[in-house]
Amino acid sequence: MVLFTLAISLVAGLLFGLIPVIKYATPRVAASLRGGGRTLSQSKERHRARNTLVVLQTALAVVLLIGSGLMIRTFQALRHVRPGFTGAAELETLRLEIPEAQIKEPERVVRMFQEILGKVSAIPGVTSAALSNSVPTDGNNSTDLLYAEDRVYAEGQLPPLRRFKFVAPGFFQTMGTRLVAGRDVTWTDLYDKREVALVSENMARELWRTPTAALGKRIREGMKDPWREIVGVVEDVRHDGADQKPPATVYWPLMMKNFWGDETSLRRDVVYAIRSNRAGSESFLKEVRQAIWSVNPELPVARIRTMEEVFRASMARSSFTLVMLAIAGGMALLLGIVGIYGVISYSVSQRTRELGIRIALGAPLGGVRAMVVRNGLFLTAIGVALGLAAAAALTRLMVSLLFGISPVDPLTYLAVSGGLLGAAAAASYFPAHRASTVNPVEALRAE
Repeated sequence: MVLFTLAISLVAGLLFGLIPVIKYATPRVAASLRGGGRTLSQSKERHRARNTLVVLQTALAVVLLIGSGLMIRTFQALRHVRPGFTGAAELETLRLEIPEAQIKEPERVVRMFQEILGKVSAIPGVTSAALSNSVPTDGNNSTDLLYAEDRVYAEGQLPPLRRFKFVAPGFFQTMGTRLVAGRDVTWTDLYDKREVALVSENMARELWRTPTAALGKRIREGMKDPWREIVGVVEDVRHDGADQKPPATVYWPLMMKNFWGDETSLRRDVVYAIRSNRAGSESFLKEVRQAIWSVNPELPVARIRTMEEVFRASMARSSFTLVMLAIAGGMALLLGIVGIYGVISYSVSQRTRELGIRIALGAPLGGVRAMVVRNGLFLTAIGVALGLAAAAALTRLMVSLLFGISPVDPLTYLAVSGGLLGAAAAASYFPAHRASTVNPVEALRAE
């Protein structure tokens, strides 16, 4: 990247440095005499070139600033999205696995998981703890077919894929996920391997129109599996990140019978979610480890993170893009202001004699300043108009990066336009002020 940037810089310098060399390589004495007299103003050609440069710089600055503005607005929208859980900073998560080689019987595994929960819940500062096979936005996106008993499927037709999660009692309460209708799974459901399940609110509305109507309906994963009754409906959870729609999800008990071809199906690799105001501290993690190892000292504790860290990682792409566009937009704004100031300042220096004559003839100082600022604002306004048109077309390519914001968001466009015009006015004022203080006698002498 460094070599590429260096190469581009050198090529750009050579290219734009050679343009005037090529253009004026052939002697044109008459043109030089016409354009270079003491009493003649600068040629219109060079004047147009400077103005064009200001317009282009401004237009490019508008495009980059609007891109940055849209990403900032997107980031703000993402921060106000309810992801389906609450208090991410107070949720400690960690992963445990009890392999079959260590404990073979599924019921004993579940009892050990429950015993660990009891030990962890007894730690000072812990308000609740639960477990599941995954937590939202951790990258677990297992899907499978889901049949509904009251739906008719044509021969050869398959139902749509649905997101699958496996939970233990209290998981939704610990995560802060609302129970919209019905009840949660219980430990009795697990140990008795009752044929129950929960679904997300969007799935309930899709299949049965209302959450309450979904209660009592029956679903299953395979054609040969037993039907399982829906006992609860929970709010939608953004399992794939704040910028993605919440998937329709079914929540199975952690242990079941006759599922996926297994007589007894059990998730042995689980994630513990522990809610505490001490989450993330070293002392708390030490106590959590001790609680786990007091039950089984051979269990490795892996992937220890707060839900805030898990959730932030899911937004890494958007955050990185935001930072890059903000830097690019800031540089574009800086270059635009420098360009406007440089060109206007140079133009004013070339008009020293003209301005001196105006002042000598009685032109008010405020009028001279206004004339210079007006010229800068006129060029900037043209650049802003061109930039807005270009941004309206180009920002549509950012649709996949935006969330809750239109590519032609009026607030962003107005803020960028107003900000750039204000910056241009400031950049134009200083040379205007300097021009208004020119001594007419010295101005005429300078020419």
